[in-house]
Amino acid sequence: MTTAKPKLLTADDLLRLDSQGVRGELIRGVLHETMPAGVKHGKIAIRLGGRMDAHVEQGHLGHVFGSDSGVLLERNPDTVREPDLAYVSAERLPLDADVDGYCPVAPDLVVEIKSPSDSEREVDDKATMWLSHGVQIALVINPETSTIRLRQPNLPAVTLAMDDTLDVGEVLPGFSCSVREILGN
Repeated sequence: MTTAKPKLLTADDLLRLDSQGVRGELIRGVLHETMPAGVKHGKIAIRLGGRMDAHVEQGHLGHVFGSDSGVLLERNPDTVREPDLAYVSAERLPLDADVDGYCPVAPDLVVEIKSPSDSEREVDDKATMWLSHGVQIALVINPETSTIRLRQPNLPAVTLAMDDTLDVGEVLPGFSCSVREILGN
């Protein structure tokens, strides 16, 4: 008895599903539906995203976007992932780029915020995946432990606590903020 392989979806299929209210990511053509992560998750994303966006806009450095934007990482089969936040420099995506669909290049920096339903391993695995696709820094935020883990390719992770300052160096020049500003109540 042969089992029929499920039909793999494309990035275009995922965009159409979104217009029908289906939210998710594609991993090698397979849909993985996502659910809203809650108020705490959203507050952290907007606090950090707002600060990043203001800095990027002021310096004309590139683009900051949220999870509903999506990033196309692979074709045939397609992989579209949703970082909670992403920064793409103007070098990777020109300031005048008019992108209708998903971001066509890997971001310079991504932020993954642990949701209540995520295991630490799942979030860490997603950060590893981002780094393997050319992302220079993956920030893993854990609201439960009030920490931000800064991950870079081929370097040990650095864990920041509430009294530390988040500084991502030359990946986003001149940007820094206190961890407390992002994770405080």
